[in-house]
Amino acid sequence: MKNFLDKIFFRLNNLDYISQKIKDLSKNTPANKIFEAINSYSSDSEVRFVGGCIRKIINKEKVNDIDMATNLDPKKVCEILKKNNIHFHETGVEYGTITALIEGYKFEITSLRKDVSTDGRHPKVKFSKSWKEDALRRDFTINSIYSDKEGNLFDPFDGKKDIENGLINFIGDTNKRIKEDYLRILRYLRFFACYSKHPHNPELIRKIKINIGGISKLSKERLLDELKKITHMEILEKLVTNKLSLELFLIVFPELKNINIFSKLNQKKREIINKSDFIFLLSLMIIDETDNTDYFIYKLNISKKDQKRIKIIDNFFKEKIGSKTFTEDKLNRIFYYDGKQAVTDILNFHFINSKKNTENIQKLLDLYKNKLAPKMPIGAEFLMKKFNIPEGKQLGIMLRIIEEEWVKNNFYISDKQVNQIVKN
Repeated sequence: MKNFLDKIFFRLNNLDYISQKIKDLSKNTPANKIFEAINSYSSDSEVRFVGGCIRKIINKEKVNDIDMATNLDPKKVCEILKKNNIHFHETGVEYGTITALIEGYKFEITSLRKDVSTDGRHPKVKFSKSWKEDALRRDFTINSIYSDKEGNLFDPFDGKKDIENGLINFIGDTNKRIKEDYLRILRYLRFFACYSKHPHNPELIRKIKINIGGISKLSKERLLDELKKITHMEILEKLVTNKLSLELFLIVFPELKNINIFSKLNQKKREIINKSDFIFLLSLMIIDETDNTDYFIYKLNISKKDQKRIKIIDNFFKEKIGSKTFTEDKLNRIFYYDGKQAVTDILNFHFINSKKNTENIQKLLDLYKNKLAPKMPIGAEFLMKKFNIPEGKQLGIMLRIIEEEWVKNNFYISDKQVNQIVKN
């Protein structure tokens, strides 16, 4: 009876467009398997779409992630998925989240819950049967919209209306919502840039400023993950053109000194940015003539692989970039030792930052676009056989010298040069 009343309380008459898109989401993905498995478990078991996928459908955006909520606890969810041969990971089982994997799709399934206590970082949760309780603990009205697979919306806080009106409202007490999880400050800035049609609410901004120091409690991993979501051309453009948004963002990330670069790009530079990934965009924002890059890498614990990529650009930049720097010989060296990605990063970085004629840079970009990495023509076996050189340190030294000369001469070395190196 209670479940039935909840449905009536939350239900909205949907626009045909929204209803159809949600039906399509169910039909065109393996989501139906999850609906069938959970909804058939018992007379009152239920699963619904929730959050970002519904928000994006209402706003006519492409759906790229599918979140679900269920009134069953995570142990029951695991049991049901296993019984129905649905592969899953217990990604955040302590918080009620299971990730189901079906035919290349990922479905985040979270049990209804309420926060018992929180330190702004790690909440203690209690699983619930109430859809209303679950909605109350969510961050924004636009993220607290549920839907069954038929496209019937359950929207207790008028999130649909807020999406349509371009309003970003916290659910309930703003101060309380922020203190529950300080990451919501950054999420607010992201959603404001994506959806808002109005200026910031002064009282909301006051509460954010009071609590912004709490972000220091967050893990490096969560901060980095949210920064990745923010670092997209459309979001960055709107962020830098809003004075208050930019002010708050730079309080959290003061190292992103060059973020204003995204407010003054021509068409060609925009094209490069739109094709670029997070690490390159991050490089554009942090690289300068100081140790800013090193500090940021340490602050957010950037992976060693990504560190290397950023540092290659950083080191090249600090060599006082000029026309003489961008020679084919110099770039060939980077191309051979660090790969095509490194050369492309360096050239694109300079292209975007250049205020002068970029014709030469464009020519080099075109050159390396289809260029294949060369293979050293001379190896240890050749030297050992031709010059009777035994294995050991001397052989290794000779190979390195020959390789260096080959790279320096645009991947060419003559027999005469090889003979001379061996002789000396």
